[in-house]
Amino acid sequence: MELKCAFLLLGLLLVVFPESGAGSCGYGYLESQGQCVDEDECEDNPCGEYSVCFNTVGSYYCQCENGFTSRTTNFTATTGQCEDINECTVKNVSPCPENAVCNNTIGSYLCVCLPGFQDKKVGSTYTCADIDECVSVHTVCGPHGVCRNTLGLFTCSCPAGFRNQGNSHTPCEDIDECDGEEHVCGEVGICSNSEGSYSCQCKPGYSNYGNNQTKCTELKCNRLNTMSEKAVAAMGDLLDLFKTSCESLNGSLREQRTGETLLENLLNVTGGVLSGGNLNSSSTLSVFFGAVENTMRLIAPQLNKATTRMDSEDTEARLTVRKDLTPPTGPVTLDIGNVQLNMSWETAVGANYPGYAFVALVSYKTLNSTSVSSPVNTDIETSHKNTTYLLNSQVVTALVSNTDTHSLPEPVTLTFKHKNETEVSKGLNYSCVYWDEAQGGGAWSGHGCVKAVFNSTHAVCTWSHLSSFAVLMALYPIEDTFELVWITRVGLTISIICLFICILTFWFCHSIKGTRTTIHLHLCICLFIANIIFLFFISSTQNKAGCASVAALLHFFYLSAFSFMLLEGVQLYRMVVLVFHTTLRPLYLYAVGYGIPLAIVIISAIAFPSGYGTERHCWLSLDKDFIWSFFAPVCIIIFLNSFFFVITVWKLVEKFSSLNPDLSKLKRLRVFVLTAVAQLCVLGGMWIFGCFLFQEEGTLVMAYLFTLFNSLQGALIFIMHCLMSKPVREEYKKLFGRVCTSQKKRYSEFSTNQSSSQRPLRSAPSTGESQI
Repeated sequence: MELKCAFLLLGLLLVVFPESGAGSCGYGYLESQGQCVDEDECEDNPCGEYSVCFNTVGSYYCQCENGFTSRTTNFTATTGQCEDINECTVKNVSPCPENAVCNNTIGSYLCVCLPGFQDKKVGSTYTCADIDECVSVHTVCGPHGVCRNTLGLFTCSCPAGFRNQGNSHTPCEDIDECDGEEHVCGEVGICSNSEGSYSCQCKPGYSNYGNNQTKCTELKCNRLNTMSEKAVAAMGDLLDLFKTSCESLNGSLREQRTGETLLENLLNVTGGVLSGGNLNSSSTLSVFFGAVENTMRLIAPQLNKATTRMDSEDTEARLTVRKDLTPPTGPVTLDIGNVQLNMSWETAVGANYPGYAFVALVSYKTLNSTSVSSPVNTDIETSHKNTTYLLNSQVVTALVSNTDTHSLPEPVTLTFKHKNETEVSKGLNYSCVYWDEAQGGGAWSGHGCVKAVFNSTHAVCTWSHLSSFAVLMALYPIEDTFELVWITRVGLTISIICLFICILTFWFCHSIKGTRTTIHLHLCICLFIANIIFLFFISSTQNKAGCASVAALLHFFYLSAFSFMLLEGVQLYRMVVLVFHTTLRPLYLYAVGYGIPLAIVIISAIAFPSGYGTERHCWLSLDKDFIWSFFAPVCIIIFLNSFFFVITVWKLVEKFSSLNPDLSKLKRLRVFVLTAVAQLCVLGGMWIFGCFLFQEEGTLVMAYLFTLFNSLQGALIFIMHCLMSKPVREEYKKLFGRVCTSQKKRYSEFSTNQSSSQRPLRSAPSTGESQI
């Protein structure tokens, strides 16, 4: 269609301008020598730039060069022109390799690698390879930065004390910590900047505990100068240790010991205080706890290890320390002995972070006071009088670097293991307590205990403050219930009656007279008198002198009873083993049975006169282990008798196994031995429970057991030595026979008298006397 339009236009021109085609030659031809020859239109390149002209007979056509395009493939100057092709967008896919950018040019395009990449020929093709800036440019991160290459880029990591100049792709420069708004050395510290670091110099009276990158805090080395002379004398070594350590940190001393050495010294000194028995008053105990806490605050920041545990015979310490530019976070747990502490680092750090934080727990393993004054503000509710309180856990001191521990932002939890796993039978008898110095020189208090959970083995205490902590156990005194009083009175009455019968039997039965009977007689006399005193006077504590006398008499007669038990064991030994020695002189019996107990009582009364009589009973006191003036001789007697009885039984077995034994005599000896062993078990077992009854922490169960055994002893002695003895039974039969014969004789005489007096009445009618 376009060619037709071209030819039509050419014909129109020939009509309008008939002379323009000179001669007879047509368009595209030239006349030459009378002939029409083809004209080469391409000599003047009518196609324009970026195209190629092709001549034809009588005409021409144009085509575009590579990288250019036109609307038609063949065109003329009047029908088209060449335009540049944008190779970067023509196919919506970049012709360049990965990590390159395509740039269009006239008739072509250019691939340029992205920053961080460079041209690399692989075979016959070119690619853009990553440039390792960390190798090509060594100082790209500065002299202190650490370069890390990435694809097309790199990052600079700066050590502590340095930071990037802009972003992470810039070199590291020094941070001037001294130029910040925050006082990195504290308000009184002098800061000196250095490349990548800084140091703090403290003024006199302040210290950063050997770490020159922590804040300077006040030492207060004179905080213990207000102690009383008595407290200073009791804990002079502990206070000297605190003063020496404080002055060393202050720069007053040239020698500065390590934190580990100071901690070891502290444990040794506290062990000496605990074992020395100097903590006998509330004020002294307050000084002790305060000195330990203050010294630990000096020592903890100087420890180099993250966790330190040190143990001695009397004291144990566990510490965990963190030293970083940023405060530590998260939970922290410390275990020491039978106590566990749970809290958070945020609580340990507090509002001000000096560059270090620590949590410490100190356990006093030998701080075991037998009794404690009445605590204040505890969860022990009791209406019992004379209630005693005992420490039922280890005493520990918990402290942290945060100096404001009176009201913690988060509560801390202490878990204690009970020393005495005593079942709670009446209400609450456990309490979580801390040592409150403000309570009259010092007292255990339950103030600040948020929550307390108790079971038979552990106590979990949650606190809103920190101090020295423990668990108290309340022991209620045994109250004289109606049942216990009834059992005591009835049982002892039965015992006294049986013992009285035994005394009459051994005194008046001549057929059983002998050394062994004499021992039985005085054994019963001692128990008879002791039981009467016990029944009527054991609780007569109003008059101290009278109560002391009752206790001394009980002490004497009970020891005498055990002494005669020892003599019985000796007599049995002589009868079986030393056959030719069968008797003991009465003088020897009295010297051992009464003389030795009397000597023990006199020596005890001289040594500790106030030991006789307590607030609840007229018995031996527990103070200064005075009760052992009774239990020690009893234990010795039981041990010796056990030895004698074992030898005696062994010899009896040998005699029974012989060829011609005297069976009647041996059987009698066997009965003697069995009754003696049974007697030892009864009396010894009774006093096993009796030793628990008279203690302040005695239980109701022990009271019932002691009462039952005590009431049975007289009856059992009567059964063993009287009813089970054939000679005694025969004497009883004779006695009862004589009584019965006497009664029958009296009855017969009475009947005879009655008969003789009635006969005259019946014969009265015949005699006539009945009328008188």
